[in-house]
Amino acid sequence: MNRCLAALVLLCAGVASAQTVSMSGRLGDKALLMIDGSPRTVAVGATVQGVKLASLTSEGAVVELAGKRYTVPMGGTPVSLGAGGGGSDGGTRVVLTAGSGGHFMSTGAINGKPVEFMVDTGATTVALSAVDADRIGLKYKDGQRGLASTAGGVVPVYRVNLTSVRVGEVTVYGVDATVVQAQMPFVLLGNSFLSRFQMTRVNDMMTLEKRP
Repeated sequence: MNRCLAALVLLCAGVASAQTVSMSGRLGDKALLMIDGSPRTVAVGATVQGVKLASLTSEGAVVELAGKRYTVPMGGTPVSLGAGGGGSDGGTRVVLTAGSGGHFMSTGAINGKPVEFMVDTGATTVALSAVDADRIGLKYKDGQRGLASTAGGVVPVYRVNLTSVRVGEVTVYGVDATVVQAQMPFVLLGNSFLSRFQMTRVNDMMTLEKRP
């Protein structure tokens, strides 16, 4: 009984707004979080110190504070909450410079896993190969299946929703993507990500400013 009352007190003590959150591990559907320096075991859907555990992934956790979502990598450095806007746990601007081939490239991450992006304004969604999807740990075969024509012929594709996509210091959540069962040297950064930004291009420089 005392343990249940203590848990209830923790769940209801969400008055103060947490500033930093890190994740050290998980126990089933619970995350072992460090919230403002205090260890907490938080179940999916529960709220502690104003921080709600929205979901767990193989790479970490997605938490919510004041209606905004943040990705907290397992074993990573603490994530500052409340900084930035529109669901970003970093800045709001990305500046890219075109390479020798005229393409805009950037390192980044999908669901916390590092990837190499190439901006493709003609792509409807973020697009990645099945090899990259397997490496990231996406269960893409649970997604909507379709077919697409490529240089190598017609191949199966799967529509999925990515928990997070990070480019530079900006993270966007809930991004539609297409997994293609074909070789792709880069992950295409399509309009399901780019539409969240105001895009400006001057000569060989592209600036993406996050929309409010």
